[in-house]
Amino acid sequence: MKRIALSTLSLALLGAASAAHAQSSVTLYGVIDDAFQWVHNSNPANDNLYHLQSGNIQGNRWGLKGTEDLGGGLKAIFQLESGFDPNNGKSSQGGRLFGRQAYVGLTQDKYGTLTMGRQYDPLVDMIQPITADNFWGSMFATPGDVDNNDNSSRTNNSFKYVSPVWGGFQFEGMYAFGGVAGTTGSGQSWGGAATYGTGPFNVAAGYFRMDNANGFAARGGALPTAANPLGTAPGWSTGATSDATFDGSTINSAYASAKSISITSAAAQYVFGPFTFNGRYSFAQYKPDAFSAFSNQEKFNVVGAYAGYQLSPALLLGLGYTWTHGSGDTSSNYHQVSAGADYSLSKRTDIYLMGAYQHASGTQRINSTTTGDAVASIGSYGFQAGKDTQEMISLGIRHKF
Repeated sequence: MKRIALSTLSLALLGAASAAHAQSSVTLYGVIDDAFQWVHNSNPANDNLYHLQSGNIQGNRWGLKGTEDLGGGLKAIFQLESGFDPNNGKSSQGGRLFGRQAYVGLTQDKYGTLTMGRQYDPLVDMIQPITADNFWGSMFATPGDVDNNDNSSRTNNSFKYVSPVWGGFQFEGMYAFGGVAGTTGSGQSWGGAATYGTGPFNVAAGYFRMDNANGFAARGGALPTAANPLGTAPGWSTGATSDATFDGSTINSAYASAKSISITSAAAQYVFGPFTFNGRYSFAQYKPDAFSAFSNQEKFNVVGAYAGYQLSPALLLGLGYTWTHGSGDTSSNYHQVSAGADYSLSKRTDIYLMGAYQHASGTQRINSTTTGDAVASIGSYGFQAGKDTQEMISLGIRHKF
């Protein structure tokens, strides 16, 4: 009898485990994107660069995501996503294990989704998908990624709510706590966006603000000493909840000590048969305070247009134009034209050829005390030319799993 009872218990436990498994799922996924790339005027000496560049159309990643059915239509969800460089094996996003995304939450079809953790902001979620960057990535992005169109920034310590879709309308809101005792607003981030889509037409708009940590020392600044006679210029604090938008380009790197970065963005897309057309506008403001290394607000107006043509089920062609105008602290213009062809070898593997040209004019800030002639820097790659033009070509392969 004892042996039978144990067998019965084992079968019951196995049945319960099977039932739980049927109500839950965990998915392993990833993207590997790498290319041979040529850059003309790749540095201040205007040297040519021939190298392997990863993450062109999509950032390289591997991740886990899952759901558990809690009953009554309510589900627990999570996602852990790690970025990496396949050319050296190193982690991206500052070496974080799950630097791209790491969150947990609840979702219900009737009431929406609430998540907590490290996440994308509302502009990335709702506006970026109807811009050229969604199809082609960094080479079609804003110079310096001044408006985070290429997802340079993620947000830590954040709550995010995404509504259900009501007749084509959906909205999203986010707030991230600064997490500093006594100064709740230090380093906080917040924003919201909404989208509306009916068939082939989609439109979206939103606003996002990220704050730097309060104080000179909190931003990494240090006054001159005998051992360090130049001191240390302040920058974007690791204590801020958002990563900010500094990819190494001189277009906006001199504003890393800003008190806040605010971005207003809108986009519209129309799909007609094999054609896709979209346009976008964004307004990014880098605002100083008494602890910043610059004194005048810098503003960037960005206008972009894109046309895509699905020549065949396997071949996509794309052409994009981006105009970026800096004003306030400086006066500069960046005209960028990008083109690409992407051919699918299978559902999971494609090869691509992309190229871009950029011309810069006017002046830009080089550091806290110096301005100079504007120099070209295509997309969000961060290669700084020594002159007003830059060209780039990438031939690559992308595999999804």
